[in-house]
Amino acid sequence: MNAEEIMKRLMEGNSRFVRGESKKYDFVAIRKELVAGQHPIVTVLTCSDSRVAPEYIFDVNLGEIFKIETAGNVVDSVALGSIEYGVDHLHTPVLMILGHTQCGAVTACCKAAPGEAAHGNLGEIMKRIEPAAVKKKRDVNASIEENLFCVKDCILSNSGILKKMHEEKKLKIILAKYLLETGEVKVLG
Repeated sequence: MNAEEIMKRLMEGNSRFVRGESKKYDFVAIRKELVAGQHPIVTVLTCSDSRVAPEYIFDVNLGEIFKIETAGNVVDSVALGSIEYGVDHLHTPVLMILGHTQCGAVTACCKAAPGEAAHGNLGEIMKRIEPAAVKKKRDVNASIEENLFCVKDCILSNSGILKKMHEEKKLKIILAKYLLETGEVKVLG
């Protein structure tokens, strides 16, 4: 499947999810098939928020999404390596960066005083979201979307593999926002 076919399939699945008409899957059978290996169609970098489950949101079966979850969609070298694995080794032609409304990490960053340190390692997450919050004057909704663009820039700036594939049109990067309120996924510009 090419990128356009993959996106069409995902968005059709999202429409079914929104309507409450998700497909029924034989998880036992697919689990047995997947023992031989995985062949996902898309790599998704999503927030680790428990309300955001791409397999449900896009109404796909086990093994169809190679998923990386981090709070606020932030990427470090481990997340980048995971994305590279999905794209380069598993040959997924689409990388979706999937944010969502009411993101707790972005909200916390926007509500914190500029430069305010978070406890423990949460400070590292806040540092990575801070540029989006500053650019959008700490408006939570605008910062959620801006953060997705910042994450894309971070990925392309820090992974030569992904940058080259993107430039050669072997990788399509999609920015999308999941609306908790309706279940819809909106693809961003």
